[in-house]
Amino acid sequence: MPALFSFKTPPSTPPLQILLPEQENGSTNNFKKTPSPLVKRNPTPSPSIPRSKKTPDKFQGDESSLDNPDLGPFLLKLARDTIASGDNPNKALDYATRASKSYERCSGPGMELAMSLHVLAAIYCNMGRFEEAVPVLERSIQVLDIGNGSDHALAKFSGYMQLGDTYSMMGQLDRSIMSYESGLTIQIEALGDSDLRVAETCRYLAEAHVQAMQFDEAENLCKTTLEIHREHSEPASLEEAADRRLMALVCEAKGDYESALEHLVLASMSMIANCQENEVAAIDVSIGNIYLSLCRFDEAVFAYQKALTVFKSIRGENHHSVASVFIRLADLYCRTGKLRESKSYCENALRIYVNPIPGTTPEEIASGLTEVSAIYEALNEPEEALRLLQKAMRLLEDNPGNRSTIAGIEAQMGVMFYMVGRFGEAWSSFESAIAKLRASGESKSAFFGIVLNQKGLASLQLYKIDEAVKLFEEAREVLEKECGSCHLDTLGVYSNLAATYDALGRVEDSIEILEYILKVREEKLGTANPDVDDEKRRLAELLKEAGRTRSKKGKSLENLLDANTLRTKKGGTKRWSKFGLKI
Repeated sequence: MPALFSFKTPPSTPPLQILLPEQENGSTNNFKKTPSPLVKRNPTPSPSIPRSKKTPDKFQGDESSLDNPDLGPFLLKLARDTIASGDNPNKALDYATRASKSYERCSGPGMELAMSLHVLAAIYCNMGRFEEAVPVLERSIQVLDIGNGSDHALAKFSGYMQLGDTYSMMGQLDRSIMSYESGLTIQIEALGDSDLRVAETCRYLAEAHVQAMQFDEAENLCKTTLEIHREHSEPASLEEAADRRLMALVCEAKGDYESALEHLVLASMSMIANCQENEVAAIDVSIGNIYLSLCRFDEAVFAYQKALTVFKSIRGENHHSVASVFIRLADLYCRTGKLRESKSYCENALRIYVNPIPGTTPEEIASGLTEVSAIYEALNEPEEALRLLQKAMRLLEDNPGNRSTIAGIEAQMGVMFYMVGRFGEAWSSFESAIAKLRASGESKSAFFGIVLNQKGLASLQLYKIDEAVKLFEEAREVLEKECGSCHLDTLGVYSNLAATYDALGRVEDSIEILEYILKVREEKLGTANPDVDDEKRRLAELLKEAGRTRSKKGKSLENLLDANTLRTKKGGTKRWSKFGLKI
């Protein structure tokens, strides 16, 4: 019977931990421009409000008073003052709701009503009531007509962006991106396609695409942003440096390491020209990551050590950015076989995470623990890796904004449970991760397909064979679309599906899939490759059992994967005990 293959869960999934941090003290890789939608944040209802003003405990009035045209502005001011004073948010919500009703009655659809709805939605978001903010923002978009001038158009743009932020905090990345795209379209119509504000929105949207692992779309937006900044900004500007760092992130994710390195070097030169020593160190960490991917280990060590020296002198030896460099060095030494040094750097990082300095967020600690866990997994210490993942899970609140991150940790925990033979717990972890990924709109990503494959393997170990078939088939569909039918991950799912078909007695279906796998591997790897020999052996066993010889005629993938009938395998013995993990 064909062997089964599994994929190692990436240590920093999902969203790849490729988030672009905000400009804060303590970030290891930041940008100076617009805050990223990747960072879960609550929108502020008003940009500048005096904080010393006290608001009335309760506004007295009935519904008939809402017809007064002076009441809307008054109530909206009360709502803003209440928020600024840190008073009861329910009181601010009541003021904003009544203000919106008053504007609706007195002035009807227009700018004033839209602005009051924006404030009302912001209050809902501050209270964590994101579902109630969505219809309010949708209404604010509907009451504006871009034909009434640029003010209406830009207000509508603002509504779409706020709606996108809200969806992002709910973990619905697909709807978030759609809202950002609608806002960008309106902004371009109002300002033109070369305005600097359009460049900021393009980068904002590109970051959202990165989180959703839609790298082609992100790359196109980065190119647009770079072109605009070249036209309007001085050479080696901070804006261009921010664009290049994001472009490097996209190129790295796509495996184009040389291009990523070029963008990072140019960004570093810009930062040096602007005396941004802290940012230069953060870029050095990214450069070290690229060198590590290119197996240029000595250059990677030099880049990491250079960044480590700067971070220790500027931020302190117990800052989480120092811990992140320790993790990078631990990963490097693990890859080069220096296991003692690797474990030492892991322990140094964990000492910082155990006693974090004030201001370190739970998300930053959880992210670091997840990365250290992946290294312990590589060091063949799955129990310690599992303990760190469980600790990371406890640090994260189970809210929609953290849904994707928690799903990634649960998927990695599932792999750890599987490796130590705790298949029931592995199945439960994968089940929970899949549910969260579906809820957050990430059911079309390659990572989702990989998690489906992992759950299928766990189902086989629990003898849930019919369920495993459905999972492998769904994983196949996702990976065919996202990676292509010849990608190694897709071929691994094909192999698992062939093995499961064989176990169900669908020998002909299994043979057809294995013949396709062997054909692709011969084309990609050559006939002398050990993996090809292994596939030949597996296929030969099935063909011998079916009384057939290998067909040399190529078949289309559509015909190859079309399972029409259920065939009974005679005299076959099912072998379930050994499912290998492809590390």
